[in-house]
Amino acid sequence: MRTLVIIPTYNERENVGAIVGRVRASVPDAEILVVDDGSPDGTGELADALAATDANVHVLHRSGKEGLGAAYRAGMQWALDAGFGAIVEMDADGSHRPEELPRLLEALRQDDDQEGADVVLGSRWVEGGGVVNWPAGRRLISRGGSAYSRLALGLPVKDVTGGYRAFTADALRRLRFERTESQGYCFQIDMTRRAYDAGLRIVEVPITFVERERGASKMGGGIVVEAMLRVTVWGLTGLPHRFRRRPAPTTAETARRA
Repeated sequence: MRTLVIIPTYNERENVGAIVGRVRASVPDAEILVVDDGSPDGTGELADALAATDANVHVLHRSGKEGLGAAYRAGMQWALDAGFGAIVEMDADGSHRPEELPRLLEALRQDDDQEGADVVLGSRWVEGGGVVNWPAGRRLISRGGSAYSRLALGLPVKDVTGGYRAFTADALRRLRFERTESQGYCFQIDMTRRAYDAGLRIVEVPITFVERERGASKMGGGIVVEAMLRVTVWGLTGLPHRFRRRPAPTTAETARRA
């Protein structure tokens, strides 16, 4: 499958060159789409310079900062219009290690022994996954957000809020990503619940999440509040459907043994 890695950026000039280079080295056949929300620090211009020297790097410029969800929606539509078969979400700050991307793509693709997944989640909270250099407060927010989302929405997924993911093009079409309205990491929760409700095959692959070394995190209190409110509403409105029997996602190791 032709693979596109979508990297949203806002004021990531210090990081975008390095992350693009690492992706190109780790998965040479993959293409990259930098979706820049009008970064005032010149991230978009630097991305243009990278694209000018590498035909596998593309840039989508947006007029202003509209949030992570809007950037991914635009990038996903661009990917489908261009005919890509596998679409990856990845942060620009290096927290999602490109060196782990081949394992996510391996789980996505079909082989002789095991049916490929529709959605692959890079998971910090399954066996073999973890985080590096996270303060206790950030760890608590992430684990707590995933736990609350699992409980409220009935999702048998360990890492509901993670943003390192791969989808087949058909999966994106089936879960109707363009109808999402969430921003921040709530977009990731929304995509997870839609994939599960659509009956897609979800596999969690362990990753190590590394806290950014340069630049400022975009995580803020408003993002957390949005997630709590939306998840609560989704949980209450979805109660009549909570008891339908659906297959649980697996880890990559479980899938190999199946």
